[in-house]
Amino acid sequence: MREPRTIRVATWDEFLGHITDGPYANWAFRGQADAAWPLTTSLERRFLDFNVDRRAWRQQEERILRIFRRKAPNLIPGMPANDDLFQWMALMEHHGAPTRLMDCTWSPYVAAHFALESATGDAAVWAIDPKRVKAHACAIHGPNTPPGDLDPRHTANMQARFLDGDRAFLWIGEPESMNRRLIAQSGTFLVPSVLDRSIDQLLLEHEATRDAIVRFVLPMARVRDRAMRQLYHMNVTQATLFPDLDGLARSMAYELEFHWDYDPHAPREPQTSRISKLT
Repeated sequence: MREPRTIRVATWDEFLGHITDGPYANWAFRGQADAAWPLTTSLERRFLDFNVDRRAWRQQEERILRIFRRKAPNLIPGMPANDDLFQWMALMEHHGAPTRLMDCTWSPYVAAHFALESATGDAAVWAIDPKRVKAHACAIHGPNTPPGDLDPRHTANMQARFLDGDRAFLWIGEPESMNRRLIAQSGTFLVPSVLDRSIDQLLLEHEATRDAIVRFVLPMARVRDRAMRQLYHMNVTQATLFPDLDGLARSMAYELEFHWDYDPHAPREPQTSRISKLT
């Protein structure tokens, strides 16, 4: 398998130099805590981890779609239209179900936060060029294929082009209606038409899209402390990216590493004080 173009940065400022007003300004990004991880959807990982026969993958995917669409209206008001499969998949992804959608963001800062927040070694921010991704998808279906014929937001395209389609391609975009998390994260989705290849494989196997994907490797020891502090000051935290009680609770993990008055990483004499004075 081909390897993606990889840029290993030495510092946080070097990473900012790449993604600020550069060639990646209009790309989509995904942060991952381990630079060695491929871009594998949660659905594919689930199938592989639990040895589901590949011949049953599509049937099983449609099965969970059908089950979710039947049962979810009893739990949440304001459901999508029954034939809006992209919106249904986005809702499933939002609530933790395995889907073929891969969460991405238009913000490299948000991606860097997701990459570094839990990283213990080399992390990665992947960058994907949406223009070349969509142009190649159209070319695969014929030189005169308009983007609207593939866009999963359009009724029936998700079923015809992705679930039932026989051509391997990738799409990028977000559903017509965006939930609070997608809005907070400047979120978008990578949508593969096949389940048996990682997204980086899909892009690297075609000459037209090999340069449409770049992996920035961020060495945790050199980058994380400065990056996380700057992102914290920019208000890019779990609490703002997940604007609900779960996000607030998740944000407490980094609060253990941060204090306005002193550095919790530096040795110091233990102090006793009221909890209210520790914020």
